[in-house]
Order: sequence, then structure tokens, then C-alpha cells
Amino acid sequence: MRYRRLGRLGWEISEVGYGMWGIGGGPGGFTGWDYDVAPRCLDEAVERGCNFFDTAWVYGRGVSERLLGDLLRRHPDRRLYVATKIPPKNREWPPGPQDTLDDVFPADHIREYTRYSLDNLGVERIDLMQFHVWEDRWADDGRWQETIADLKRDGLIDGVGISVNRWEPTNCLAALDTGLIDVVQVIYNIFDQAPEDELFHRALRDDIGIIARVPFDEGTLTGTLTAESTWPPEDWRSTYFGPENLLPSVARAEKLAADLPPGTTMPELALRFVLHHPAVSTVIPGMRRPEHVRANLAVSDGQPLDPELLGRLRAHRWDRQPTWWSQ
Repeated sequence: MRYRRLGRLGWEISEVGYGMWGIGGGPGGFTGWDYDVAPRCLDEAVERGCNFFDTAWVYGRGVSERLLGDLLRRHPDRRLYVATKIPPKNREWPPGPQDTLDDVFPADHIREYTRYSLDNLGVERIDLMQFHVWEDRWADDGRWQETIADLKRDGLIDGVGISVNRWEPTNCLAALDTGLIDVVQVIYNIFDQAPEDELFHRALRDDIGIIARVPFDEGTLTGTLTAESTWPPEDWRSTYFGPENLLPSVARAEKLAADLPPGTTMPELALRFVLHHPAVSTVIPGMRRPEHVRANLAVSDGQPLDPELLGRLRAHRWDRQPTWWSQ
């Protein structure tokens, strides 16, 4: 496993981290989780050098955080970095155009869910606490700034981050201007290349850590989707891959398959693309089976993308606008 610096926080974290949405279960997430298999996946990741784990209270309403807390206790000799997220009070992903800071992140809510996460994880301090949604119109509101400063002063959190809304990579630049945000988590993959336009330049300039999420575009870039793919109604993908998105996604994945080098899988190519950019500190694929852990972590081998191949991948950029089904 290779390691990269998480911006000005200075932590040396595994360049392939662990995204825990898929193993948390619960409403609004993925179906098919297995609480018996999940601990084995997490343990295998640690043994293979992964030391960065990204979760959230909403992943199973605390279940994912508790799974991570158990992992920490099973490996007391390892320095494992924990990132979690405060859910929006109104439970809206993303926020609505009229939502205020009071609707989403009032001070008492920030403190309350920090305490919930501390209890679920079984730790005294959270390495990285992130806002799970964001609107830059809140950036200059001193109330969230004061609350975060209080939590830091009380020793309850260390770094502060923002998980940027889908397809809105610049909807955090005003927050970065405050100097209080250490890390930005953003969707970045072969299709979603827009973070390179502004955000990554800013991150490199100001030493902001970048967590790249959704490297497989919710499954499109695994190459396993077909026009007939379906999910249970309670699975979030049944909405994301509705009529507006499934067929275009499958068509683009099929086109990308023509650029796969011999012996390379689409998931491997997807991860190598994300890791090619120097602004990226870590990529956090979801991994629900041990074979996923082994395959994804194996990509951290220091082998760069061929420049000619990288140029071809640029042509697969797909700029999209948020819509009702994209969350």
C-alpha cells in the first residue's frame, strides 16, 4: 500500500481508503449488506495496509460507525484514521434552495451528532468530522464556524471537512476562504472530471486534502450494469438508475470498455484514473466482499497511467447537472 499526505493535516493515509456506505445498510442506502461479512472485509483491508475509513452517522443510523469502532478495538496497535459526517437536520440530500443553516446545521445539532458519533465509534476524538451536505451561501455564517472551533478546543474533533453535493465541485470554495476547512470530499471519476477545473487547483494551492468518492459512478464503472439491471425499491440505486440514467450510463460504460487495455478490468482502470491526479489524497471505493478489498487495494502499486491512455480517458468526461434523482 502506498500513502499520501492528507493536505495540511499532515496525516499519511492509504491512497486507497475504505468507503463504508455500502456496508452500513439502512434506509436510503444499498441493499445486500452482510453484517457477518463486513468485519472480515474491514480486517482484511487493515492487514493489507488500509488506514483510512470514511463513514457517516446516516449509514445505517449509526451501524456503520459502530462497525468501525469495533474495528478500532480489534486493531489497537494500528493507527487507523476515522472520518465521519454530521447528517443534515432536515435529512435532505442535497439541501433545498431555500434551506437555511438553521434548517440543516444549527449549532445544537452539530454538537448532538458529534456526540452520537463519538459514542458509536467508542473514541474520545474524531480525526475528521465532515458536513454531509453543503451550500456555500452558509459559508460566512459565524455560527457553524464558532461551533466547529468549540469542538476543536474541547478536543472532540481534529480536522474539519465538507462532503460536496453531487456534481457541484465548486460549491465549497467560499467555505475554503474561511480557512476552517481542511478536507473536501468530492465525486471524481472517469465520467465526473469537473473537480479538475477549479477545486483541485485550489486544493493544491492551499494544501487542502481531497477525498475522492464514487470512483465507480455508483456501479457504472464496474462494467457490470446492463439495460436490464434492477434493484429492490428500497435500494437507492433503483432511483439513481431510473429511466433517465440507466441507459445512458450503460451506453457510456460500453464505449469506455473499448479503451480498456488488455488484462485491465474496468474497476482497476477507474481507480487508476482517480489516483493519477496529484490533488487526490485518497479514493474511497465501497467494498462489501473480501475479493473487492483485495482487488481494489492491489491498485495501490505505484504504476502510473500511460499518458496516451489518460488522454483517451479524457474523452469520456460527462458533465451533468443535479436533478431530483441524483441526490
